[in-house]
Amino acid sequence: MLMPIERRGQYRPRGGAGEVVERVRLPRGREMFGVVEAMLGANKLRVRCADDKMRICRIPGRLRKRVWMRERDLIIVEPWEIQGDDHGDAIWKYSAAQVDWIRRRGFLKMEM
Repeated sequence: MLMPIERRGQYRPRGGAGEVVERVRLPRGREMFGVVEAMLGANKLRVRCADDKMRICRIPGRLRKRVWMRERDLIIVEPWEIQGDDHGDAIWKYSAAQVDWIRRRGFLKMEM
């Protein structure tokens, strides 16, 4: 869908049903997939991770205003070094097209 830009009447593409997946970021090292279960406020989320643990994840400052996370979104979680079984950071959010690609390729082994 094309949306007008305020100045000069130019159009820019917006993400939507026709979104093309070019590159998908996959978890590296200690990172893992997670599904947002609840929004807790104060930039915190309750996330069910791929290792079947519930973690309280915070949204880092670089993502707070740029990426809006909602319940049932697929994200990448990086557990903390201290209290890693209970807490972590949400470092990436996937679009709907990326989630479909991840499922088709078999990277996602957990239920959403």
